[in-house]
Order: sequence, then C-alpha cells, then structure tokens
Amino acid sequence: MTNQGNNQNQRNNSSVAKSIKNTAGSAFETAHNALEATENIAMNTVDATENATKKLTGKNKNNR
Repeated sequence: MTNQGNNQNQRNNSSVAKSIKNTAGSAFETAHNALEATENIAMNTVDATENATKKLTGKNKNNR
C-alpha cells in the first residue's frame, strides 16, 4: 500500500474515532439530562407529599 493510501486510512480512522467519541458524548449528555429530570420529579414529589402531610396534620390539629 502506498504512503498516500496509509495517510488516507489514518484520516478515515481518525474521523471514525471522532464520530464515535461525539456520539458517546451525546449519549452520556442525554443520560445525564434524563437523570436530572428524574431527580427533579422525585424532589417535587417529596415536596408535594410533605406539603400534603402538613395540611392534613394542620387540619387534624384544628379539629381537636
């Protein structure tokens, strides 16, 4: 194989490696964003449960 052919193969391999790296980076970013969204939903649920509990407890105290 000629030197020119080797250089072209190296460029192609580098391009493929960069493409794989970029795809993996995008996948990790997507997973990270999904985890953050899940965390936000969970924390909002905890807050809503806490507020509901406080309201119920407050109503029970008022009824005594």
